[in-house]
Amino acid sequence: MARTPAKLDGEPWRDRVEVVAADVLDPASLAAAFGDVGAAYYLVHSIGSEPDWRTRDRVAAENFRDAAAAAGARQIIYLGGLGDDAAGALSSHLASRHEVGRALAAGAVPLTELRAAVVIGSGSASFEMLRHLVEVLPVMTTPRWVETRVQPIAVRDVLAYLIGVLANPDALGRVLEIGGRDVVTYREMMDLYASVAGLRKRLILTVPVLSPRLSSLWVGLVTPIPADLARPLIDSLVNEVVVHDHAIDAIVPHEPIGCREAIELAMQRVGELDLSTRWTDAELYGRSPADPMPADPDWAGATVLVDRQEVQTAATPVALYAEICSLGGDHGWLVATWLWNVRGWLDLLTGGVGMRRGRRHPTDLRVGDVVDFWRVEALEPARLVRLRAEMRLPGDAWLEWAIAPSGDGAVLTQRALLRPRGLSGRAYWYTVAPFHRFIFGPLARSLARRAEAAASDARRDGASATLPLPLH
Repeated sequence: MARTPAKLDGEPWRDRVEVVAADVLDPASLAAAFGDVGAAYYLVHSIGSEPDWRTRDRVAAENFRDAAAAAGARQIIYLGGLGDDAAGALSSHLASRHEVGRALAAGAVPLTELRAAVVIGSGSASFEMLRHLVEVLPVMTTPRWVETRVQPIAVRDVLAYLIGVLANPDALGRVLEIGGRDVVTYREMMDLYASVAGLRKRLILTVPVLSPRLSSLWVGLVTPIPADLARPLIDSLVNEVVVHDHAIDAIVPHEPIGCREAIELAMQRVGELDLSTRWTDAELYGRSPADPMPADPDWAGATVLVDRQEVQTAATPVALYAEICSLGGDHGWLVATWLWNVRGWLDLLTGGVGMRRGRRHPTDLRVGDVVDFWRVEALEPARLVRLRAEMRLPGDAWLEWAIAPSGDGAVLTQRALLRPRGLSGRAYWYTVAPFHRFIFGPLARSLARRAEAAASDARRDGASATLPLPLH
């Protein structure tokens, strides 16, 4: 169920599920969506979206609960938040999570409520806030909450529990706590993230007083997380969120992974790059539970800085592909050759490969080929060429060309992407950004002009452009 089903159209599983349009704040749409539903998962949260977000969350849960009862559903499964009501005042965020659980449980349909702490995976607001802070700030001043204990859980383990309680009679009418293998402090979780990300150990300084409002404004300034979302999350950091009741172990036998492994899995993926792939890339770039989803907010997933150029050309996709496959080596890079050479020399001086490797063949490319300080990562004839940088960089970089037919010609979309590593990666991008105007825009336009000229010459000679064929 989605308010905007079209956001799911690009998913590989889209043709294997039924998608219905509905809004939890519109009871009429819910009634139609619940037809023939035996069990329903409630994964909705409007934290910080408006001043009355807690009321909205409660009303949405009540609407969902009533629609499930009217449809004769047999189970509602809800993912809420850990936190001990008896241990003292819960934050507004955690109190709302428990309030939603009580609202769902008050109806005729049995509820299974799973309570989790920080979920490690793309789109998890708490994890994304921590990730952005660690990547951007080599030195952090934090309140005492940095020493609060938390039991983070990988999104794949959350999914295992969500599936395990489905139609499980032992789970009906229960509140069940779930967590990963490790109990850590937020400081330790930040240290783990920095270690996995290949960043230097962050210097974290604690201060006696730093108001949640000031903290949230600071988070909003240095990360993409909106301040109105950061505020309730920061408020919650004072509450210890650790599993005390292990009843879930008997109901859903499952061995969750540790915090480091969860972070490693979350970082293995290309993340927010949205790189075009071929069917043969499926194993390498297949979906993971930790991957971003189309409906995730802009701040979810890996930070990626992009220079995007788009050119409409009369050249055919075949002619464009041929020109792109001829870049590099003795043929050069068409524009600003001296800038490419300077970058190559700088790479050599810092111990990198430089521009000296050239390429295997002047026009033929294969996946895995070297092209100067790039390596061919993906090829799809007349549709896609993607190169991955092997120069020394504070991050990971790609140069990609996507070709789409348009009338008698084509549209060439060229993207230079950097997934920065820490503050140095961002500093690098903005330092070289002024030179991009002399390289990437002219490069895309030059490729289009050369492809048009090649196609014109071929027509004049009574021949047609052909794809460069592999030599094997």
